[in-house]
Amino acid sequence: MRLVGRRNECRVLDELLADALGGRSRVTVLRGAAGVGKSALVSYLSDGASGWQVTKAVGVESELELPYSGLHQLCAPMLDRVDHLPPPQRDALRTVFGLSSGPAPDRFLVGLATLTLVADAAERQPLLCIVEDGQWLDQASEQIIAFVGRRLLAERVLIVCVARTESGDHVFAGLPELTIAGLADDDARTLLLEHVHGPMDEAVRDQIVAESHGNPLALLELPRTWSGVDLAGGFGLPVVPTVAGKIEQSYVRRLLRLPPDTQLLVLVAAAEPLGDPVLLRLAAETLGVDMAAAEPATAAGLLEIGARVEFEHPLVRSAVYRAASETDRQHVHSALADATNPDTDPDRRAWHRARAAPGPDETVAVELERSAGRAQARGGVAAAAGFLQRAVELTVDPGRRAERALAAAEASLRAGAFDAVRALLATAEAGPLEAFQRARVDLVRGHVAFASGFGSDAPQLLLEAARRLQPLDLELARETYLTAWGAAVFAGPLAGADLMLELCRSIRALPPPPQTSRPLHLLLDGLAMLTTDGRAAATPTLQHAAKALADIPVEDVLRWGWLATGASDAVWDDASTRSISARQLRLVREAGVLSELPIHLAALGLASAWTGDFAGAASLAAESENVAAATGNRIAPYTLLRLRSLQGREAEVSALIAGAVEQATGAGQALAASNAQWAAAVLYNGLGRYEAALSAALRAAANTFEPWFSMWALPELVEAAVRSGNPERARHGLEQLAETTQPCGNDLALGIEARCRALLSDGPVADDLYREAVERLSRTRVRTELARAHLLYGEWLRREGRRRSAREQLHTAHEMLESLGMEAFAERARRELVATGERLRKRTAETRDQLSPQEEQIARLARDGLSNAEIGAMLFLSPRTVEWHLRKVFAKLGISSRTALHTVIESGEREPTLA
Repeated sequence: MRLVGRRNECRVLDELLADALGGRSRVTVLRGAAGVGKSALVSYLSDGASGWQVTKAVGVESELELPYSGLHQLCAPMLDRVDHLPPPQRDALRTVFGLSSGPAPDRFLVGLATLTLVADAAERQPLLCIVEDGQWLDQASEQIIAFVGRRLLAERVLIVCVARTESGDHVFAGLPELTIAGLADDDARTLLLEHVHGPMDEAVRDQIVAESHGNPLALLELPRTWSGVDLAGGFGLPVVPTVAGKIEQSYVRRLLRLPPDTQLLVLVAAAEPLGDPVLLRLAAETLGVDMAAAEPATAAGLLEIGARVEFEHPLVRSAVYRAASETDRQHVHSALADATNPDTDPDRRAWHRARAAPGPDETVAVELERSAGRAQARGGVAAAAGFLQRAVELTVDPGRRAERALAAAEASLRAGAFDAVRALLATAEAGPLEAFQRARVDLVRGHVAFASGFGSDAPQLLLEAARRLQPLDLELARETYLTAWGAAVFAGPLAGADLMLELCRSIRALPPPPQTSRPLHLLLDGLAMLTTDGRAAATPTLQHAAKALADIPVEDVLRWGWLATGASDAVWDDASTRSISARQLRLVREAGVLSELPIHLAALGLASAWTGDFAGAASLAAESENVAAATGNRIAPYTLLRLRSLQGREAEVSALIAGAVEQATGAGQALAASNAQWAAAVLYNGLGRYEAALSAALRAAANTFEPWFSMWALPELVEAAVRSGNPERARHGLEQLAETTQPCGNDLALGIEARCRALLSDGPVADDLYREAVERLSRTRVRTELARAHLLYGEWLRREGRRRSAREQLHTAHEMLESLGMEAFAERARRELVATGERLRKRTAETRDQLSPQEEQIARLARDGLSNAEIGAMLFLSPRTVEWHLRKVFAKLGISSRTALHTVIESGEREPTLA
């Protein structure tokens, strides 16, 4: 069919093809009303992709609940290459496509596997991926295709997705769009008159053009339903609410002119989503319909039966299905269920049986439960929730209905469908529930509150759930108490002034654990004791926990391991924090649970920044951004706040602080605000703006709900208070600090305490304390605090008039601070050296500063010997895109090979000379 108009749209599509052919990946969403011409433009695009590999998926309304069905369609022509993928990716795809069995893979690992598969196919031949009827694509497929679309950059790939406005506005959100509007009036008249045979009254013509709003399918379909007399005289034109409604009614009128057997056969085709002619034939035999009945439908232009069963337009399928009576739909689904092989496709058979059920049916409900289990095993959590929800509808027995509603709520929670969870919990609570079921209801409700960002509600709900679980499942109760504690820390005072004390008292009142305590027991007890008994009493348990948490199994890492560094952080044990966070990050990566990565990346990023590994911290922060962009799982920028504040980059820190405080306020998460205020205190101390540093440190230290940032803020508070002339405030801060450091007795804790005591001391006492601080901190890997100890010692010596000794300390501080990249503190040291009579130039920016965080990250990984494929797997990029970034890195650094990266990157990260 000739395209009328559409010059601009065709030009855009031609440009997309040219860009992709030139190695610049492109993705776009054609979004427009039903019948507006999206499919015609896709045909135009396909015709222009001569020599390309074209792969296609079509969303089908009845397949919305079947996970990865659309993705399977899209990937089917490429599956001959699936065994060439890295093993975790290969296994993930084979599992979700039902090619092999195994544990449910993380959906973002499936996305990475699909990205690799698509990029590999494009290496051999330019690839055009078309997704039609995106509004009916199953959720898992939509998420994966959007994931891939956002990660492509330098491949010969063009992805074009098609979705209706209104019903499909939510799908592929955030991807580039090309809005398809109706034809201009002149083009609409041309199209209309090309397909009307015989005279047409001008008033009727103008009325059709006006009512169609330029919709091409409406312009083609509406005249077909009226006689020549109607068109010539202007009689009988109906008024229908929407163009889609008019078009569907047009198809229905054409259908109703056909014989009854033909109408029934077309309905079978509309209810059968695979387009499988064999399945259509089997269902027709069950209904007693001869396949010859399809001929009038084909003659009427409604469908074609060849290698596949295809409708003239997607609206034909929806029009036919919606126009049928409920009884006819049930008969058709029953026939399709009988025609579907229960061994090879049990889930689709169960779904057809569910649609065929005229009322409650326990046998079908049991089948749906089994299908939900299989869907869950493939990672189709949304599908599992859909199967279970339908099972609830088919269940009469109140007890079974309540249990299935609860199971559906739990599945919907994992799928992120929080509104559905709340409705299902109400259904569950309406039935008879046993004590353990009621505890599960409370647990799900608490997790919904926590996961959906309502931080202030979650701790109380989780506390109530833990109390209900305690007499029923003590280990699950302990895990729930730990989650409640973590939720309370995130919420802070917003959760209620007395809640943390109430929660910790409940934890301490738990029955004593068995003699062979799990790390969970130690962690839970130690964290609770911080509130009920104080740090001195809690420290031995927390130190024991930090050692026990070093090698917890991956199952525990994935359930509650995000709190595992809480023990070591609370007792100034930076070595254990680094070790635990690095191991857990590796385990989470290996498990492919990408949605859990951000919090583990933040834990290691904070530790890396504190040790002075700024490039490593920036790399982890960039990876966290990559994961967040891919998964939508965003947390506060903990790593970047610590990193940029230590670097002294005021403009960046100010923007990050504002964003973190806004996020904390909107999500009820005071922890993010405490982190932001602590970072502000570090920043302003570096800049020498001590009043501002003191104000920020006081706010950070005021959050007694959490044991980390409030503790780390105390050294900033002491330094800022002393420098701003507020010794009493400094002494009070020192007392608070000593309560956290004295029980620990390690070099980091006692070194920082000695440095702070020196600030409030004079004469030989101060000298000895500064020396102690330097000595102790030099035995740790926390180089940032050691460099600051040298700086404070040098500043004190200069004020004491000991110029030579001051220069020695200040030179060491300046060299360390510059080497680390602590620009504001380095400038403080430079000014002090100038005051002793030294002449120093300000540090100039290095070439590496031109690299973006992602480029820096890729450069470091390439320097460490990782291949492009390995880097791509870590950063969710294709190997070709990694190579594209590396070429930019080489150009910026003035090098020509990966070999030179080792020298260039390492040159900015030499170990500083220690005094």
